[in-house]
Amino acid sequence: MAVEAESGRLKGEADEPGWEVDPDDEWGIAVLATVGRQLRLRREAVGMRAAEFGAAIGYGEDLVYKVEAGKRIPRQEYLERADEVLGAGGLIAATWEDVKKVRYPKKVRELGKLEAKAVEIAVYQSNSVNGLLQTPDHARAVIGAAQPPYSPGDVERMVAARVARQTVFERSPAPALSFVLEEGVLRRPIGGTMVWRQQLERLLEVGKLHNVVLQVMPMSCETHSGTDGTIELLKFSDGTAVGRADGEFNGRPTSDPKQLRILELQYGTIRAQALSPRESLVFVEQLLGET
Repeated sequence: MAVEAESGRLKGEADEPGWEVDPDDEWGIAVLATVGRQLRLRREAVGMRAAEFGAAIGYGEDLVYKVEAGKRIPRQEYLERADEVLGAGGLIAATWEDVKKVRYPKKVRELGKLEAKAVEIAVYQSNSVNGLLQTPDHARAVIGAAQPPYSPGDVERMVAARVARQTVFERSPAPALSFVLEEGVLRRPIGGTMVWRQQLERLLEVGKLHNVVLQVMPMSCETHSGTDGTIELLKFSDGTAVGRADGEFNGRPTSDPKQLRILELQYGTIRAQALSPRESLVFVEQLLGET
C-alpha cells in the first residue's frame, strides 16, 4: 500500500548519467536486458565501437557497456541521442516508455497499478499530505528531509514516481476519491512559504473536482478515531477491495471482508468527525490567506 511504497529506499547514484536497477525487480531487469541488447546489436550493425558510440552521444564508454549489459537505467536523453546516431527511426527512443517505469521502485509500480484499477480510493493520512495530492516541490521537500538522507538522484526518482501516480486524476471514467488530512499537517510549511502556498493551492484545485472529496480533521476535534495512524482503502469494479491501517492487522494489506469492514467503519467515523467538504475547502482557503 501507499505508505510502504512511498517510504521504500531506492538504489542509484546521483553523479552518473544513469541509475542502477533494483536487483529484486525481475520485470525491470528484463526490460533493461532487452533494450541493452537492441542497442548493442544496432551499434555493432553500423560498425561503431563502444568508445566511438559513447563519444557520438556524449557519454562515456563505461556507461555504454553498462547500459548494453542491462546494468544501468539510461536517461531519456541517452536513448534519444542513441536513436539519432544509430538511425533507428524512433524505435530506440520509443523504449523510454518502458524504461522510465523501471526508475520507479517495484512497490510504487504495484501501487500505481492498483490505483489505476480502483473505482474508489479512500485515504486518511495522519502525518503528511498524501502522495496523490503532493506537488512536485512539496514531495521533493518531504523526501529530501528523510534521515538518513537519500542521494539527490534518488530524491528525483522518488518525486517522479510519486507524480506519475497522479494520473489517477486523469482517468475516464473517473474513480471516486476521498481524502482526510490533519489540520496540523496543513499548517506545517514544508519546503518554505512558496512551496507551502503551492501545495495549499493544489489541495483547493483537487478538492473542487467533481469526483474528489477532501476533508480536514481539525485540531479542535475532541473525539478522534484516527489516532492510530493512516488508513487506506481501494475498491475495484469486480467487487474486491484491499485496505490497510497502521493500527490494525500489523499494518499489513488485507482483502479479508471482515477486516475490510472494520477499516471502512473506522474511515467512515473519521469522516464524520472531520470538517465537511465545503468547510474543509473554506478552511484551506483561510490558511492560504494567512500566508
